Amino acid sequence: MPIPENARGYEGFGGTVGRTAAASTPSWPAVATAPAGAPNIVVVLIDDMGFSDIGPFGSEIPTPNLDRIADSGVRLTNYHTTPLCSPSRAALLTGLNPHRAGYGFVANADPGYPGLRLELADDVLTLPEILRDGGYATYAVGKWHLVRDANLGPGRSRDSWPTQRGFDRYYGSLEGLNSFFHPNQLVSDNSAVDTDEYPEGYYLTDDLTDKAVSYIKDLRAHDADKPFFLYFAHVAMHGPLQAKESDIARHRGKYAAGWDEVRESRFARQLAAGLFPAGTEDARNVLGGFDVPAWDSLTADQQDRFARYQEVYAAMVDSVDQSVGRILDTLDELGEADNTIIVFTTDNGGTAEGGPEGTRSYLAEFARVDDPAWVGDVPHDPALIGSARLGVHYPRGWAQASNTPFRFYKGQSYAGGVRVPFLLSWPAGLSTAEGDNGIRDQFAYVTDLAPTLLDLAGVARPSARHGLVAKGFDGVSAAGFLRDRSAVTAHNEQYTEMTGNRGYYRDGWKLLALNPTLLDPAASLDEPRWQLFNVLQDPTELRDLAAEHPELVAELAQAWDEAAWANTVFPLLGNRVGQRRRPDEQRLARPVRILAGSPVLERYRSSRLIAYRDWDAAVELTGFERGDEGVLLAHGDPQGGYLLFVESGRLWLGYNAFGDYTELDCGPLAVGARLVELSAAVAPHVRWDLDVFVDGEPTGGALRVPQLVGMAPWTGISVGVDARGPVSCDLRARRGVFRYTGGLRAVTYTPGPEGVAALVIAETERAAEAWAD
Repeated sequence: MPIPENARGYEGFGGTVGRTAAASTPSWPAVATAPAGAPNIVVVLIDDMGFSDIGPFGSEIPTPNLDRIADSGVRLTNYHTTPLCSPSRAALLTGLNPHRAGYGFVANADPGYPGLRLELADDVLTLPEILRDGGYATYAVGKWHLVRDANLGPGRSRDSWPTQRGFDRYYGSLEGLNSFFHPNQLVSDNSAVDTDEYPEGYYLTDDLTDKAVSYIKDLRAHDADKPFFLYFAHVAMHGPLQAKESDIARHRGKYAAGWDEVRESRFARQLAAGLFPAGTEDARNVLGGFDVPAWDSLTADQQDRFARYQEVYAAMVDSVDQSVGRILDTLDELGEADNTIIVFTTDNGGTAEGGPEGTRSYLAEFARVDDPAWVGDVPHDPALIGSARLGVHYPRGWAQASNTPFRFYKGQSYAGGVRVPFLLSWPAGLSTAEGDNGIRDQFAYVTDLAPTLLDLAGVARPSARHGLVAKGFDGVSAAGFLRDRSAVTAHNEQYTEMTGNRGYYRDGWKLLALNPTLLDPAASLDEPRWQLFNVLQDPTELRDLAAEHPELVAELAQAWDEAAWANTVFPLLGNRVGQRRRPDEQRLARPVRILAGSPVLERYRSSRLIAYRDWDAAVELTGFERGDEGVLLAHGDPQGGYLLFVESGRLWLGYNAFGDYTELDCGPLAVGARLVELSAAVAPHVRWDLDVFVDGEPTGGALRVPQLVGMAPWTGISVGVDARGPVSCDLRARRGVFRYTGGLRAVTYTPGPEGVAALVIAETERAAEAWAD
């Protein structure tokens, strides 16, 4: 019998329905199935690693596992990305130019324009969404940084979180950087991991690798056939540079010869390997304002300290290679290595964020407060460089070595910022012909990766997402020249723009301009001083041909302008891009009462309670009793923070000014005390005056301290414990996380008005966001 018209719930059913099962035919919806023999896909993305930092691209750092990938696959020597992290990640995962994807800058501020919304829009498809619809299991591990920091806390939008964007599982850090020994916050799937302390011997790269391997093993224990996509976005090599002592020990003493010798030897290996044509010149120190001194001009103490920074960096590269090895070994154990596409690349070039001298107080370098007496590189024992006690970054001389043979750094459109290593291996599907050395010099861009992988896997891209017409790819498949080194690239033109730095590539010509206001603060942002390079003949961009080809300069400048309009680049904000926030973020600075036992308050929410303002933190006790002790309140970690604690009956205020730790003895805490208050008042030169009160009475001590600004404090607020990274390393060593043993009800934060000049706030925040990406 036919289904009656008034029946409901049968729409779209493919079988037949009668009154009984005997008169009915069942039907089931189709299950997404990958094409027969579809390969697994593993994309390993590194943060802030330059062109020459791995063995296949000239490095002296042993990378045997990356060598395995290069030996069985191809090396792209002309692969480009964007100059900063979030834009590169958005372009990689969507195949869209970064501004079209909404990421013209880092995923922090939101100045209110379409190309800078810094969240994925509803009509933007991602590679994992496409692959999952195509029958793949999808996993993400590591750094995400496609979520505005205002949306990291509970109750905020999760529309741009990994599991809402096509990944079945996710584990890692949603922000732009993290501590490798004491991460401020990790996320598993859709929730922050609620932990107060990490186990002995913890190291973030190992933790992420453990999770990646477990995802693969878990899938194969349940399904022997389903292909998977693993996106492993390492937090390394982003600062703070920290490594396990066992890894550092293997590189101890290897950089005493300095960055000049390292760059020269790397370039020689690159030329010998055929990565560049004969006649290519090294672009060392062709920079203008970012020059690096000759190693031999440094003092012995400088050489010793600077070499230690690079030892740590090398140890981190070593650790990443070990991680890759564990993934490869797992694939070997499963018998799936040959039918797995492995991609290894990085999000931008090496970074100059450590400045000319490097830093042992990482977040202070971000703050960039215009004050000669501001906290800079806080002196520490050089033996601690790379350890959990410090946040360090190398001086930019090592960034120049990292970007060999190019010039400039992360954040800029010159090759040092955007031309990065790229390896791809697929033994079962991309075997190189006899005589093919695996080197490819065709132009490719980060937007090409998604369409290339889909092409190789045989998975079609849908035309819609959630009922909306999906934005089409800007990238193109590079499968043709991956298979045949004589094939030409289909990607012949590409614009770039980042904080007013801009460029345009067409058929071997590259037009470039730095933000004009970097060279002259009075200059117009929209009057670029163009330079022109023939990068086929001059890959290191040394010979400016603009004066010889004015017609071509005008032609490419017009092409840049048209591409900018076509990709929602305008309006240009230059260095002001990070200075504006959504008005609704002001609610994050409202007073809050945090009950004892609450999970650690998220970093950005915590920072809004104290940033650039007067504030008060009131600790409610049920009545102090003799013998009660422990941490009452803690906010921060070794990179900067403060805490109140009771030990042996005395109340203490500890303040960590970006690595410079001070303690104030506030005296004995009276039996029966119920209220302990920490009061901060804005003082001149971006400082606070701190006072401590007990039951409304001053304890008689006070501190004037540098304010914690920019990205500090990195770890959020915890009540009754110094959770995760320790504000005081000595206290942690002595007492652990030091949970309070008495009765503690809550801590109430009452933010006051901002007391720092708006211009100072804007510039400090902008600098912090740009370098912290």
